[in-house]
Amino acid sequence: MNIPKHRKVIDRLDGQIVRLLNERTRHGLAIGDIKLKAGEEIYAPHRERAVLNRICHLNQGPMTDEQLCAIYREIMSSALALEKTMTIAYLGPEATFTHQAAIRRFGSSLRYVSQKTIADVFAEVSRKRADYGVVPVENTTEGVVTHTLDMFVDSDLKIVSQIVLPVQYCLAGNGRLQDIKRLHVHPQALGQCRQWVQEHLPKVEIFETSSNARSAELAAKGKVNAAITGILAAEKYGLRVLEQDIQDNADNATRFLVLGRQCSPPTGNDRTSLMLSVADKAGALHQAIAAFRRHKINMTKIESRPSKRKAWEYFFFIDCDGHVQDRQVVKAIQLLGVHCNFVKVLGSYPNAE
Repeated sequence: MNIPKHRKVIDRLDGQIVRLLNERTRHGLAIGDIKLKAGEEIYAPHRERAVLNRICHLNQGPMTDEQLCAIYREIMSSALALEKTMTIAYLGPEATFTHQAAIRRFGSSLRYVSQKTIADVFAEVSRKRADYGVVPVENTTEGVVTHTLDMFVDSDLKIVSQIVLPVQYCLAGNGRLQDIKRLHVHPQALGQCRQWVQEHLPKVEIFETSSNARSAELAAKGKVNAAITGILAAEKYGLRVLEQDIQDNADNATRFLVLGRQCSPPTGNDRTSLMLSVADKAGALHQAIAAFRRHKINMTKIESRPSKRKAWEYFFFIDCDGHVQDRQVVKAIQLLGVHCNFVKVLGSYPNAE
C-alpha cells in the first residue's frame, strides 16, 4: 500500500473515531446528569481505574499501555469538563511537580487553581471553592511531607485517590555549567540531588526557594544563575537544560493525595489510610496495631506526628491494604477502637497506580 492509500484509510478511521468519541461522551454526560441529580460526585476514581485497566487489557499495540492511558485520560477529562465546571486546587505555583501530578490525574481540560500552601489547598476544597485538591504526601528519598499529615488532624476531607509521579530533576540555566555561581533550589529538591550537587557544584552558593518553579524563575534572571527544577518549569521560564536526571536515586518518586469529600467505592485493590492515637502507657501501640495481624491485613506504612495539643502526645498515621467497607478492615477498625483513644478513617482509594 502506498502513502496516498494509507492516508485515505487514516482519514476514514479519523471519521469513525470522531463519531465514536462523541457517542462515548454523550453517554458520559448522561451518567453525569444522573449523578448530579442524585447528589453524587462526578469524578469516580474507581471507575476511572476500571476503564484504564480494561483498555490496557484490550491493547495489542503498537501503542504502549502508557500512551493509550494518556489519550484516555484526556478523553475522560474532556467529558468531565462538559459535565460540570470542575476546579482542582493544587500546591503551586504553576509548573511544579504537584501541578504536573494534578494534570496527570485529571487531564488538561479542567480548571486548575494554584495555592500558596498545603493549608490553602485543604481550605479551598473544604469551603467548596474547589472540587478536589492535590497535595504531596511523601517522597522515596526525603520521606513524608509532615505538613500534609498534620492537616488531617482537624480536616473532614477524605483521600479519594493517589498519584505516584516519577520525579526527575534537571539543572537548568541560561549560561554554561562551568560559569554557575548561584544555585536556586527548593530544600526538598536539594535533599533529592545532594550527592550530585556536592560532586559537580561544590563551590556554588546555594539559595533556598519556596518551590521548583520559583527556582526556575530566579535562575532566569542571570547567566551565572542556575536552578534544580523540573522540565516543565524550565520550559515555562525559557531555561536551557544543562544536565538531566540529576536526582541521586534513579527510582525517585513522589506520592500525591487527591482530596475530596466522599470516599470511593471498593475496587478489589484498595488502600485505606487511618489516623489514631493511643494511651500513654507501655505496649499501647503494639496492642493497637495487633488488630491488623489478627485480621490478616497488610499494614504498609506507619508514621508518627506530635499532636501539638499535649506534650509527648502523638498521632499515628497508618496505611493498610483493603477498603473501609471490606469485612476484615471493618473488624480491624472496631478492634482498634478498643485500644485507641481516637481512630479516624482518612479515606479508602484505589491502590493501583
